[in-house]
Amino acid sequence: MREGSAPNFCPPTEEGITLVLEDEKGERTELEFLGLVLHGDRRYGFFFPVTDEAPAGSSGEVVLLEVTELDEEGQPSAFELVEDEGVAAEVYDDFRVATKDLYDFAD
Repeated sequence: MREGSAPNFCPPTEEGITLVLEDEKGERTELEFLGLVLHGDRRYGFFFPVTDEAPAGSSGEVVLLEVTELDEEGQPSAFELVEDEGVAAEVYDDFRVATKDLYDFAD
């Protein structure tokens, strides 16, 4: 299992965990979970989109979602897209610092 280098980063319990999220239009998207970043009093999940044509990580795209609900075990159970670009930039910077030894980031 990969480990991040920051106390505010929670890596996945195992590699290759995927979630299928459905939007309000019924469109489904498969995402590979990269981990959570704790930022202030909120949690943010980072994901790679996965498609048949583009396996996880191949696009270089990272999706940031805010955790909006936890299940009875304290695990994320609902997410929303982060609309505030300032918050997204701050949280993404936290993710880059926490995972600098795991992923290569284009500047």
